[in-house]
Amino acid sequence: MPPSPARPPRQGPRQPGRPAARQAPGRRRRPPARPKWAMRMATTLSMAVLAAAGIGHAVVTSLDTGIDRVDPFKDMKNRPSGGDGMNVLLVGTDGRDKITEQERQKYRLGGAPCHCTDTIMIVHISADGDRASIVSLPRDSYAEAPAHTDRNSGEKHKAHPIKLNAAYAEGGPNLTVRTVEHMTKVKIDHYLEVDFTSFMKTVDVLGGVEICTASPMKDSYTGLDLAAGRHHLSGGEALQYVRSRHIDGAADLGRMQRQQRFLAAVIAKATSSGVLLNPVKFRDVTRTILGSVRADKSFGTDEMLDLGRAMRGFTPASSEFTSVPIGEMGYMVKGIGSTLKWDKERSEKLFQALRDDKPLAPLRKKRKAVLVDVAPQQIRVQVANGTDVSGLGGRVDKALRKTGFRTTGAPQDAPPVKRTLVEYDPRWDRSARSLATALPGCQLKEVKGQGGTLKVTAGPDFKQVRAVRASDINQGEFGVVTGDQVVCGKD
Repeated sequence: MPPSPARPPRQGPRQPGRPAARQAPGRRRRPPARPKWAMRMATTLSMAVLAAAGIGHAVVTSLDTGIDRVDPFKDMKNRPSGGDGMNVLLVGTDGRDKITEQERQKYRLGGAPCHCTDTIMIVHISADGDRASIVSLPRDSYAEAPAHTDRNSGEKHKAHPIKLNAAYAEGGPNLTVRTVEHMTKVKIDHYLEVDFTSFMKTVDVLGGVEICTASPMKDSYTGLDLAAGRHHLSGGEALQYVRSRHIDGAADLGRMQRQQRFLAAVIAKATSSGVLLNPVKFRDVTRTILGSVRADKSFGTDEMLDLGRAMRGFTPASSEFTSVPIGEMGYMVKGIGSTLKWDKERSEKLFQALRDDKPLAPLRKKRKAVLVDVAPQQIRVQVANGTDVSGLGGRVDKALRKTGFRTTGAPQDAPPVKRTLVEYDPRWDRSARSLATALPGCQLKEVKGQGGTLKVTAGPDFKQVRAVRASDINQGEFGVVTGDQVVCGKD
């Protein structure tokens, strides 16, 4: 089927109730390439490239009618101001009603679903249509839910703290959007939701996805068992890969990194192999997954066609991935348990970049540094001076901060020590080893109950701080990585 000619941009106002992205004066509105970038995003990607391949408006309209609709913006008031570009909240739920018993056993999908969001991402598409910025929001994030009515019990709740993924369980898509907007001050323009079923079957219809691992990955909970090297994953295997959180001490944060790598791999295949430009393949993909997709009412035929046209020039390098910066791991909340508390200063800076439609991964000059497991930008440090050398604590604090550690900036005095000492809670042993690498010859000491802040007491042996960087390039100020950095290289 020959490609249909590109439609001219729509003129005049959009349909009532459909949010429009703000654009700079004189800038031509580019198609809002919205929903293709999320953990279960192959769903919308399929429809988008279907449009890009030249499948007609009527066909896409027929697909539109098959999407389950939801109104996540109902009765919402006092919302954040819109910025340039377009923001999509893409969530992956743990729904597994349509999983077969064989699949349930093979891919370790037993147990009752929690009816909560397994994955939450903000997908920002730049106003010029040339960049997609994907920000993962940890499901265990400490969040503040606005006042709402519980969708299960009908009970009216005042504003209260919760884990972010619990917003869906209490108030569905509406409360999820409200909570995310409240926490980020980023206005959400569209909402997309996909479950386990659509994820697995869509990956299979696409022919699987290639993943490369630097070290073996094994998780007895999901059944994932990959040797180091290159792997071609089917839908079920891909689900194991993106769900695994017991591979190492990184837990849910490590899982988010693997989800981001998987998205980059999907994008690489979609934009280079030509598989998704086959109309028959797209028909099969859409028929497979439409039964599991839910989208807001304003995401319709026009948006699909716009998205398809905008995709034509995309490559893995056009996408950038990150996770919201964490300030405190294991932040305990009464009645909720252990949560992840966002770093206020750095998360505000990240979300401001989204509102300002700015890239998250500016070009930086590389410098020589020793590789460590945990990025210094993720490690909080309190420095103390354990000598009688005036100002030593300040110099150590400054040097650690220069190489990326998140020091308090307020060094303290401490009893004398003979050797530079790093004190840490055993739960943060990987962070402690990374910090110790920057302080050659230091002594490590476990202090149970100390919490997530590591303490460095400078001793008379201190000479300098060694530059270190994360062994995983998916870490940094915001943990930003572009898609072309994490896909498998050519043999």
